[in-house]
Amino acid sequence: MNDNLREIVLGVLAAGLTTSLGWFGRTYLWRRGLRRKQRFFGLPEHSECLLVVGRKAATGEGAVSRDDVFALLELSALIKDCGANAQVISHEAARQGFGERTEFCIGGPAANRRTAAHLHSLLPGVRVNTDPEPGPDQAAFTIGSERYRMAKGSVEYVLLARLTAGEGSHPVFVLCGQRAVTNQAAARHLARHHRELARRHGRNGDFCLLLKVINSQAYGPDVVELVSDVTQAATSPPPTPVPSPAPASGGRRQHRAQG
Repeated sequence: MNDNLREIVLGVLAAGLTTSLGWFGRTYLWRRGLRRKQRFFGLPEHSECLLVVGRKAATGEGAVSRDDVFALLELSALIKDCGANAQVISHEAARQGFGERTEFCIGGPAANRRTAAHLHSLLPGVRVNTDPEPGPDQAAFTIGSERYRMAKGSVEYVLLARLTAGEGSHPVFVLCGQRAVTNQAAARHLARHHRELARRHGRNGDFCLLLKVINSQAYGPDVVELVSDVTQAATSPPPTPVPSPAPASGGRRQHRAQG
């Protein structure tokens, strides 16, 4: 074998080795990222999860808002990436506790009874105005001592929470928005930022984030800002009001009579 042929053979072997190492490296990184994603969502391969959706306001039974359907599609892509299977059910048909299966609950408490139950049990520091009458506080969030009012189409809020409870280890994801378009915005935010959320809160860490959707009438669900992490206030029961003492008017009359 002359020198030229030897160099060609060595070059082919080096190229093959480099390609193989690169392929194994990319596969390793991809599998590691997939495992982290599966742990964060509680969705090992071939597992089952629930997508619980509410009804569209002011419509008959079974009607789902178009934006909530888009939110379902965003979440379905996440679930498929994890190799899991999803079951879409109405909020009225959800009859299970926490932790048995991963759950994605979409919609505010006025449209989704399951969300109302989660707020009561898991987020006692959150109150949502469900009064259907128009007014400045319609659909407003009260978290701790702060109130967040909606300006329809301009500034709207949505809660995105990952919560664990019960005996199982599977989380509940709550997407509770003031309008259906904000539910889709929360689903898209979760899809885009789940790696960052997993690093920040840990794979088993609960969180509750308040997001603000900007100018949805022009930009839809795409322009979203993080207002704050409200986990502490949202998961703490509201303080019990202290009753004011009764006025001591009787003692004053008696003092005057004695005088």
